[in-house]
Amino acid sequence: MKKSTVLLFSLSFALLLTACTETRRAAASPPPPPQASAPPAEKPAAPPAAAQSAPPAAASKPAVEPDRAAAYYHYSLAHVYEELATVYGRSEFVSKAIDEYRAALAADPTSEYLNSELAELYAKTGRIRDAVLEAQEILKRDPNNLEAHRLLGRVYLRSLGDLQAGQSQSVLKLTIEQFEALARLEPKNVENHLLLGRLYRLNNDLLKAEAAFQKAVEVQPDAEEAVTSLAYLYNDEGDSKRAIAVLEAVPEEARSAKIYSALGYTQEQQKNYKQAVAAYQKAVELDRENLDALRGLAQNLVFDNHPEAALEQYKIIAEADPQDPQSYLRMAEIYRRMGKFEPAISNLKKAAGLVPDSLEVAYNIALVYEAQGKYDEVVPVLQKLLEKTTKADGSYSPSERNNRSVFLERLGAVYRTMHKTQLSIEAFQKMLELGDENASRGYQQMIETYRDAKQWPQATAVAKEAVAKLPQDRTLQFILAGQLADGAEPDAALAQVKAMLKGGPEDRDVYVTLAQMNSRLKRWPEAEAAIAEAGKLSTRDEEKEYVNFMLGSMYERQKKYDAAEEMFKKILADDPNNATVLNYLGYMLADRGLRLEEALGHVKRAVELEPQNGAYLDSLGWAYFKMGNYDLAEESLRKATERIPNDPTIQDHLGDLYQKTGRLKLAAAHWERALEEWSRAVPAEVESADVAKVQRKLESAKVRLARQGDGRK
Repeated sequence: MKKSTVLLFSLSFALLLTACTETRRAAASPPPPPQASAPPAEKPAAPPAAAQSAPPAAASKPAVEPDRAAAYYHYSLAHVYEELATVYGRSEFVSKAIDEYRAALAADPTSEYLNSELAELYAKTGRIRDAVLEAQEILKRDPNNLEAHRLLGRVYLRSLGDLQAGQSQSVLKLTIEQFEALARLEPKNVENHLLLGRLYRLNNDLLKAEAAFQKAVEVQPDAEEAVTSLAYLYNDEGDSKRAIAVLEAVPEEARSAKIYSALGYTQEQQKNYKQAVAAYQKAVELDRENLDALRGLAQNLVFDNHPEAALEQYKIIAEADPQDPQSYLRMAEIYRRMGKFEPAISNLKKAAGLVPDSLEVAYNIALVYEAQGKYDEVVPVLQKLLEKTTKADGSYSPSERNNRSVFLERLGAVYRTMHKTQLSIEAFQKMLELGDENASRGYQQMIETYRDAKQWPQATAVAKEAVAKLPQDRTLQFILAGQLADGAEPDAALAQVKAMLKGGPEDRDVYVTLAQMNSRLKRWPEAEAAIAEAGKLSTRDEEKEYVNFMLGSMYERQKKYDAAEEMFKKILADDPNNATVLNYLGYMLADRGLRLEEALGHVKRAVELEPQNGAYLDSLGWAYFKMGNYDLAEESLRKATERIPNDPTIQDHLGDLYQKTGRLKLAAAHWERALEEWSRAVPAEVESADVAKVQRKLESAKVRLARQGDGRK
């Protein structure tokens, strides 16, 4: 402090002491009570600490009339010493302030104001026990004393974070009691109801929390904290519709950026991504520096299939907060899905520089390598992640188990793509040790791996083991039924699934399974009837989309091409980046030689989205073949057979290409391979007309090759 300031403060102090002394000497009648003097400005209390010093002044009723002049004199001195303690930070001034407050109380024991001021001083100087005792004494005399309730509420609230779990629960109860009293005494105070609601939530008393937040909204309907707190509570309870109703009840002209952000989050929970985008855009318009709203906007633009727009938002976030690794991670993910691998890796390196030990960054690097087809580089990254997360005693937290499950599942899938069946199975088997949903996923992936390798008995054996180990898992029951239906027991398997119908919303999955099974068995009326029932029970957009895809697939297999195309285009109207549908529609057109430029465009887009997908590469090669572009056709078909060497359709396509380009011997080899792969497939995966057609082509090729060997044309 400057010297002049100190001198001015000391002079003021001396004048105040003189004035107080003269007032006391000249008092012929009681002076105004301490309330007449302006109380010192309230300052934040110090953090809770261990209680110190002596107990508060006695509160027994005085035998004589209070000396208010003396009380005012000592109160004034106490206030001055308190100010000096604040300025200089010296403990002796605190002690003198306490002594003067006690002297003031001795002169006027009935003053609740002096009790409150002393209690507040105790709290601010860390003498929590004394503060609590002083406030409790006040409440014994006056249970409705607001200042005492406020003080106790603040003290207990600040103590919560510094206590052990058992102590915190008892202090939480005491805190709730104080704020219940405050809410009762000040029913129009929004802050009291809000804080009480948050305390109830902390105590897992959601009904009381809801009532407190509702009261806050009732007091001030457009208070953003009240409205958003109630909305987030409904979201946590899984009732997003009520949350939306609460938020939308606020008139648009009264909605703040915070309310629009809460509305965006709530719409996202409902998977209403377009509405979420609109809400977050409003939030950003009102507060362009709100990075959380920008993140919500970017995320929902991704969900709503606008990756380029999302990318622009993430760039803005990264520029505003270059130390945020999540922005670089999200941009890398978008670039990867767009097939732009160099900027994806560049952004991941930026994220790694900020969080060098991040499991998420390393995992995303593995995903980029996988998308590039660099499987030999993917495997070491995933193995290192597994090593880093391994615990010798096998005791993993839920999040640790989830991480290991993700890494193992990806590693097993990569091995499967590399056609290393045994290594793939071993990776998925380790998921079983993680239990619950992880074990279920492990079994599902093992079954898929055996099916991919056309090891049907092993797939069925694992499915049976899975159902025996996890008998309550309906997904595994569906998979086992599908395995049995593909074998020699289709009717029994279908009956088993039908028996799972309960007459409620959960029947949707049952009907979807019945539709899939009947479709593989080519029982089209039954398949269409089942998927129609599934459609009636579908409520979410993605559920309806899948029903339409199933219908389109069924129509295509029955050669109802116009109906199939209608279904596929209906899906693409809402989800233009659906790679599965783009590929299916493009292949369906190319295979029939129709609108080849359009067909090529659909398939090329699918390959851009998933550049290592063997089925999509086959469709691309076939579209090029139909257009007479044999060089590009061969390039794509060769890549496809590298990804899926045991697919008979790809082998057939290569045979046709080699025949067309005058390489008959190669054509015959691939047709033979196609027939071999069909012979290893289950009946549900074989189209007898396709097999007969390839047999004819192979026989014709053999005759021609034999003639060439005899010197004949």
